[in-house]
Amino acid sequence: MAEAGLLPLLVWLSPAFPVGAFAYSHGLEWAVETGQVSDAASAQAWIADLLDAGSGRNDAVLLAAAHRAASAGDRGALGAVAELALALQPSRERRLEAAAQGNAFMIAVRSAWPCAAVDRFAAEWTDDVAYPVALGVAAAGHGAPLGAVLEAALLAFVGNLVSAVVRLGPIGQTDGQKIIAAMLPHVRSAASFAESSSLDDVGGAAYRSDIASLRHETQYSRLFRS
Repeated sequence: MAEAGLLPLLVWLSPAFPVGAFAYSHGLEWAVETGQVSDAASAQAWIADLLDAGSGRNDAVLLAAAHRAASAGDRGALGAVAELALALQPSRERRLEAAAQGNAFMIAVRSAWPCAAVDRFAAEWTDDVAYPVALGVAAAGHGAPLGAVLEAALLAFVGNLVSAVVRLGPIGQTDGQKIIAAMLPHVRSAASFAESSSLDDVGGAAYRSDIASLRHETQYSRLFRS
């Protein structure tokens, strides 16, 4: 069952899955505009910070908590995770990013990849759903092992950020691939931490990313929604 549960991850975390991830830069558009991310080295450092002490780390903790709650059928715990995941977003655009992707993911999964855990959660939780929570519930419902889900989700997070920087211009495709390869140790470390974490471990220090998402709300010329 666990091995079968890995296959849907390849589809769900593909850029082709209809969650609209391509439309969001996670505040990187402002960072590029202001020169804080201007080349491969600065882009790599920015993304590494998100995995080590920012939103990537927190999303992994939330995903793990949702996966465990859904696996155990703990409705109260799952509701608490879903509520916290929305409350943690530091700006309007980051909430939009998390909720729009989560809602879209739930619609697509319920239609094409139904399972009891997803249907039960959708019936009981009527608010927006943050993306890591939606992914955690679906992965649990399809029997995907938590460790593999965390690594795959974090790698997809990195890939989307790199794609945003490439499209914004400071780096090319080859540098983008080098950054993704360099992020693998950070992905594994964040996934390992999250696998044994609790909600008490939520927290971060990637303040420039949070500020960038706030500044992006009023950026004059924009390609991305966040």
